[in-house]
Amino acid sequence: MSQTDRSVERETPVPPVSAIADPAPLGLAAFALTTFVLSCVNSGLLDTTVEPVVFGLALAYGGIGQFAAGIWEFAKGNTFGATAFCSYGAFWVSFWYLTGHTDLSGVASENDLGNGIGVYLLAWGIFTLYMTVAASRVSGAVLAVFALLTTTFFLLAIGELAASDGWTKFGGWVGLATALAAWYASFAGVTNFTFKREVLPTMPR
Repeated sequence: MSQTDRSVERETPVPPVSAIADPAPLGLAAFALTTFVLSCVNSGLLDTTVEPVVFGLALAYGGIGQFAAGIWEFAKGNTFGATAFCSYGAFWVSFWYLTGHTDLSGVASENDLGNGIGVYLLAWGIFTLYMTVAASRVSGAVLAVFALLTTTFFLLAIGELAASDGWTKFGGWVGLATALAAWYASFAGVTNFTFKREVLPTMPR
C-alpha cells in the first residue's frame, strides 16, 4: 500500500453503527400495561382503594419506560413516535404525581376538583385527537389505539365534569379495549421483527 493510500485510509471516516432497535414495541407495551391496570379500576373491575397499585407502573413503566422510547424515536428520526411516546410518558409521570403526591381535598371543593381533573383529561383528549389524524398514516393497528384512546379520554373527562360514575366506568371499559389494542400493536412489532416476516398484520399505510 502506498503512502497516499494509507493517508486516504486514515482520513476516511468510519460510518457510525445505526443498529438502533425499533422502540415502538416498548413504548406501546408500557402504555398498554399501565392503561390496563388503571382501566381495571376505572371500569369497576377493581375497587378504587387499590388505585395506588397503578402509581409504581405510572412512574417506572408508563412514564420513564415510555419516555425513553420516545427519545429513541427522536434518534431514529420518527417525529410521530417521538411526540407520542414522550408525551404519554410525561402524562403518566404527571398522573403519578397528581394522584399519589397531591392532596387538594382541603384546598378545592369536590366540584372544583372534579372540574380541574375533567379539564386535564379533556386537554389530553384534544391532543390525542389530532395525533389520531397523524396515526392514520402509520398503520391500522396504531390508528385503532389512538381512536380508542381519544374516546377513553373524552369519556373520562365527561365522567369528572359531570361527576358521573357511569361515564367513568364506560371510559374504563373503553380504556381496557385501548390497552388490548396497544398490546396487539406491540406484540405484532416484536413478533414480526423476531420472525423476520409479517406474522401479525398491522395494516401498514
